[in-house]
Order: sequence, then C-alpha cells, then structure tokens
Amino acid sequence: MTAKDRNAGGTPVINESGLEIKTLYTIDDVANSGGIDESRPGEQPFTRGIHPEMYRKRPFTMRQYTGFSNAADTNERFKYLIANGQTGLNVAFDLPSQCGYDSDAAEAYGEVGRVGMAIDTLKDFEIAFDGIDLDHITVSLTINGSAAIMIAMYLAMAEKRGFNLTNLRGTAQNDILKEFIGRGTWIFPVDHSVKLVADTIEYCAEHAPKYSPVSVCGYHIRESGATPAEEMGYAFSIAKAYTDAALERGLDIDQFAGRLSYNFNIFGNLFEQVAKFRAGRRLWAKIVAEEYGAKDPKSGWMRMIAGGGGFGLTIQQPENNIMRGAYYALVAALAGAQTMALCCYDEAYTIPTPHAQRLSLRTMQLLIEEVGLADTVDPLGGSYYVETLTNEMEKKIVEAMDWVDGQGGIVKAVTDGVIQAKVSAHAFQRQKDTESGKIRKVGVNCYVEEDEKAPDVEMHPYDEDGAKKQIANLEQVRVERDQNAVDLALTTLRKDAADSRNVMPALVSAVKAYASVGEMTSVLVDVYGRYEEPVELW
Repeated sequence: MTAKDRNAGGTPVINESGLEIKTLYTIDDVANSGGIDESRPGEQPFTRGIHPEMYRKRPFTMRQYTGFSNAADTNERFKYLIANGQTGLNVAFDLPSQCGYDSDAAEAYGEVGRVGMAIDTLKDFEIAFDGIDLDHITVSLTINGSAAIMIAMYLAMAEKRGFNLTNLRGTAQNDILKEFIGRGTWIFPVDHSVKLVADTIEYCAEHAPKYSPVSVCGYHIRESGATPAEEMGYAFSIAKAYTDAALERGLDIDQFAGRLSYNFNIFGNLFEQVAKFRAGRRLWAKIVAEEYGAKDPKSGWMRMIAGGGGFGLTIQQPENNIMRGAYYALVAALAGAQTMALCCYDEAYTIPTPHAQRLSLRTMQLLIEEVGLADTVDPLGGSYYVETLTNEMEKKIVEAMDWVDGQGGIVKAVTDGVIQAKVSAHAFQRQKDTESGKIRKVGVNCYVEEDEKAPDVEMHPYDEDGAKKQIANLEQVRVERDQNAVDLALTTLRKDAADSRNVMPALVSAVKAYASVGEMTSVLVDVYGRYEEPVELW
C-alpha cells in the first residue's frame, strides 16, 4: 500500500471518536459547533490551560516511567535519569507487588522484579528513594490494587526521613476502577476497592493535603480499546464515582478535588488528541463547578500527565517509534499537559534501556529548548479546525458519560462487566482493521518491504539473582523486626476493616512496624474477599 492509495475512491475521513473530518474548516464551522471559548488561559473553564502563563513560567515535568528488579537497582536508574535532566519520578512496580503478594509467595515465582520494582516492606521504599530530595523531585506511584499500602509506605518513608507531610507533593495512580476495565491488577471486590480509594482521599486530605492520592487513568482504558472520546468520558465517570465516595465521608469538594489528577494517553491523530484534551479540560471544570458546586477554581483543574501510548508503538521497524514518541510529546505540549511520561522506542517489547530513556528525555527537552513549545500558551487556539473539533469532542465525551449513566453508573457497569465487554469489542475490531489495512500503521501494514526480516531487538533479561536477593532481604526484615508490633498492627487493621473504618491509619502503623505487603493484603482479603470476574458471554 502506498501513499497514493490512502484516499482512493474519495472515502470519508472518520476519526477514531467517530467524527467525520471535513476537507476545509471555516469560521462558520466553529460557530455552528458552539463557538470559540474566549476565556484566557488560567480562567474557568480552562480550555486553553489551567495556568495563565503555562510553560512560559514552568515547563512541563518530565517523568519517565521506570522500575525493575529490586529497590537498589531502581534507585540507581532513578539517579541516572535525574542526572540527565528528569524532573520527576514515575515508579513501575512488579506484578507481585501490584497484586499484593510478597516476593516469596508461590504466586510470585518467576515474576519478582520482572516488569517493575519489587516492594515487600518499608525497607524497600527506604532503599529506593535513598538520596532523592522529595521536596524537589516529586514521585508518582503507578500502583492500584495495593495502592493504599504503597501510599502508606511512601508517607511513612518521607516522614521517617524528616519531610513535612503537610507540604509533601506526589501522586499515586490508585485508580482501581480502570483496572477492572483495562489492566487486571485488582485484588478486592469492586465496592471494597472503591472504599479503599475513598479511604486514601480522606486520609490525605487531613494528613498530606498537597499529595494527590488518585490519578484517574484513562490511559489504560484507551490502551484496552476505547476511543479517545470514551477514554475521557469513562475517566470522568470514574472520577465522579471517587468524588461521590469522598463526599459521603463528609468532606467538602474543595478539600480534595484540586488534588485529583489524570493520566491520559496519546497515540493516533494529532488534532484529535489535542482537541480531546482541550474539550476534556473544559468539561471537567464545568462538572466540578456546576454539579458539585466547588467554590475554588483550582478544584476544577484537570491536572494531567500525558504519556505516549504504548499501544501505538510497534516491534516492526522499531526505530519508527522514535519519531512516534516525538509526535506524542508534541501533542502533550500543544494540549497543555502538566507532566509528560513519554514511552521509549523499545517499550513495545521490553523494559527500556538507559539509552532509550535518555533519548526520550532529550526528545522532551528539545521541545522546550529548541522547538519553541514553551514560548506561548495554547498555540493551536483559534484554529478553525481545532476549535470546531474541540466542541465536537466535548459532545462525544458527554455521549460516553451518558452511556455509562444508562448502565446504572460506572461502578455498576464495571461490576456487571458491560464496560469491559464494550472496550474489548473495540479492541478486537481495531485489531481486525489493522490487519486488513483499514487502519494504517507505518511499517506494519504499509511501507513494508517484501523481504523485510524480523527486527533484531535487545530484550531486558530477567534477573533471577536479583529476585533471590529480594527474597533474602525480605527474610532478613522478618528476622529483625519486632514481631509483636507487627501482630498488634495487623490485628488493628483487621478490626478496622471489619468495622468499615478508614484503614489508612492502621496501614500506616503496620507499615512502620515493617509488616509486608502480602501480610497486609491477606488481612484485607480475609475481610473483603477477592474479586471474581463476571463469566457471562457478551
């Protein structure tokens, strides 16, 4: 398939969200779609950005996703990235840690440290962040099922090192509803999982008011098959569920809404991605002000980290991913992201090498230092095409939210499995369309040489010695800790969970006694049970 084939037969151009794209846009299209939002950056509803000067005052945070093997190895990579100009950390955890298992559990065999850092006790956090100034380098914890435990560990570690929790900044992903939709690292049933999210919001509002206990993650919903509009719509439905759960605790909307954040995806059409972020920023501000009555404008900020979608990368012609990453970073900057977590070119098939991570860092730095993306705010604002598309994307996002409401709300839709089924059906159709060539993928189904061989790629080896070392460290902690203190803390955790209290104080106490992730998770599983996927066929 060549470039000449692309629009053969005058086929209409339809973007992924289902909008037909015209050949030419004029001021009439903008007017007919709803007009231009003439507010300035930093003014509600924040279509053009949440800060008046945006990157002129402070460039986007560069926060590469990393973590592997054990805490010591990950600490070394953290320091390498910081030395190369990274301005924030984004922590990857291994699957056992994500699913609440200790490294010596039978379920963890072969997975310890494979796709992220292994964490068993507070000792691992102390090692991982040793020598890192948490006042200047903020940390994002990409963790969900065991997020309450990891937040407790992070706060305990910071406090032990002398940092003031009232000023501590950072983020935990802690978006369990999208795990049921997309990734699958759940532990507890849906209702109890949402309860734990509300526990963290309530606890942080009181003890760590500048910490962001939730980063609602449309990213993985998009990776799992949702359209760009659905990515935003489902994320907002999830954010509303967490907001409602927090308000039921008696919190005021302005106590916590400003600390909610978002993690969104970027791959596909540049203009569709920019428009979805501009539309989403405006819509979320309206929701918080009009539906929840927030008085503080900051409560309506859609603060976001935007990452280049791993689904958009390919193992075929992997060098193309370098260019894709540059365009993803361009989208994030044009769309007004506060933080970038740019995928590396080799993340289509392995844990990124230091060289690949440095290349992604340099890509983001080029946008600031050479390309001019920090020079002005919302440079695409006023474009007939972008303004029209922003208005149309907002309507599409609302449609996605209305569909969720029609299913009884996001919690019921997840519990029943209907949203998972819809997203999976989209993913299946997208794969079929890619295989048929309807969706064009450079180096995969077009611009492919007939005699092209499979690429020779470098894979990150599994570190068995590192896994053994991690297990040995866990055993040493168990020997050295005060077992009576651990038993008392776990007993309190069990009682608080059974009595439907906020379990965060008990988790913090258990963490400080060096209880393990697996021990704390087991107590909560005994009380809450484990989630079981719906088995109905759709």
